[in-house]
Formats: sequence, structure tokens, C-alpha cells
Amino acid sequence: MVCKEPMFKNEELKTKVIVITGGGTGLGKSMTQYFLQLGAHVVITSRKIENLQKTAEEFKTIPSGKLHIVACDVRKNNEVEHLLEDTLNTFGRVDGLINNAAGNFISPTERLSSRAFDTIIDIVLKGTKNCTMVFGKHWIENKQAQATVLNIVTTYAWTGSAYVVPSATAKAGVLAMTRSLAVEWAKYGIRFNAIAPGPFPTKGAWDRLLPGDLKEKFDISKKVPLKRVGEHQELANLAAYLMSDYSAYINGEVITIDGGEWLQGAGEFNMLEAVPQDMWDMLEMMIRSKKK
Repeated sequence: MVCKEPMFKNEELKTKVIVITGGGTGLGKSMTQYFLQLGAHVVITSRKIENLQKTAEEFKTIPSGKLHIVACDVRKNNEVEHLLEDTLNTFGRVDGLINNAAGNFISPTERLSSRAFDTIIDIVLKGTKNCTMVFGKHWIENKQAQATVLNIVTTYAWTGSAYVVPSATAKAGVLAMTRSLAVEWAKYGIRFNAIAPGPFPTKGAWDRLLPGDLKEKFDISKKVPLKRVGEHQELANLAAYLMSDYSAYINGEVITIDGGEWLQGAGEFNMLEAVPQDMWDMLEMMIRSKKK
């Protein structure tokens, strides 16, 4: 499948310095690998230094870009300030930020403790705010000509979703921040965009969202009109484009990459996809007879 192949192949991100929160695992790791192949200098963060070290060891043979790891809890503003300082000390500048760090789990909302709700809000919304403000103020104060922020949200950021209410609440806030700052900070040369992924299975996140045998009972691919889940390279291709100079006129956009999943649930009569052909024949005859 061509969708599994890299879109860019000629170091289109060469020497760009990009920070990816949550870059040691899942989709963050996939973006990190591709950005390195495209010549970027990438700084990845995580609360767990062992995840970062494992990823750094795995990617050490990639010849094009350079990888730097920094342990950082994005919920703590002082650690985000240290992340910026460490990045500047290592590479001299920073050109882009991807707010990818997230947390999520399924639960009836009435079962959630206040602390559990706050944990998701703090990682997703507060963490994105912390990184955006720290890096944004740096770019503005230093009059940097260009910078790019890419936020990873989700399709239920605008529809909401039962059983993941803290995540839906936080992601909606991130989306509002994306669109608001795209207008306000454009005068400083800072672009803001977002990606809303559909089902892209990752080991850690999907084990929390669909624990045990739920993955077998709820086949997510059946909810997608294209009848498959996403390939990590597909999302990495999109992220690379949005972080590259080729997308210089895209600002304030959220791009959905979900095979049509959210639209499948949004249409009033989309459930009629399950109607077999012979039943359609019968329905057509009934409709025609009524017209007569």
C-alpha cells in the first residue's frame, strides 16, 4: 500500500528544530522517526525517561537528523521552561512544536474521581497551554521570523463523546486555542494547525481504551467507511507536510484523518449502509407503488 510509504523523500525538514511532546511512544514516536529521516533535529519529551532512552537507542542509526531527549512533565510550567532552555542549549534555536502528549481512558463519567478528571485536563489542555505559552513567548520576544505549532486533537473535539468526557473537554479547549492563536499570533510569523486522527492503533493508548478482549468485541475498523484503521506513516506524512515550508499558507486549520469515521456517525441515515441489496429492491418497489 502506497499509504505506508513516506511522502517526502529528500530531507524536506533539514535542520529544522522540532520539539514533540510525548515523542517516545505511539504516534509521537512515528512522527519522530520520519522527521529524523527528513533531516530534522528533533527533541522528544516524556515523563518517563526510560521510554525516551529506548526510542533514542532504536533511532540512533538514522543518518539524517539528530535526536535529543528531555524528561519533562508538561503539566509543570517550570519543566517546560527547562525543556525550552535545554533545546536552545543543544541546537541554538527551535522552529516548531508538536503538542502530542495526552492521556485518556474509558469510563462512565459518574465513576470518575475529581482527580482522575483533572489528570486528563492537566496533561492535554494545561500541558498544551504550558508548552504553547513558553515557546510562543520565546519566539515573540526574540522576533523569530517563522515558527509552527501543530496540535494533535481528535474528531470528538467538536462533537463531544460519551465515556471519554475529560478527553473530549480538554481536546475541545486545545482546538479553540489552535484557532484563536492562529489569528492572534499570525502577525508574529507563528502558524497554528491541528490534526484530528481517527483510529490509529498504538500499544499503550489502545490497551487503556480497549482493555482485555474489548478490542475483539469492538472492531473499530467496522466503524470506518474505508473499512480499515490508519497507518502511522499516513499521519506522519501529514504532520511532516504541516511542519514544512510547503504548508506556509495553511493556518488555523484542523485536518481530519480518519477514513470518514466521524462522518459515518454524523449523518442522519448513515445506518442504512447495513441494508442489503434485496431489501433495497423491495423498498424501491414499495416507494414506487405509493407514488402510483
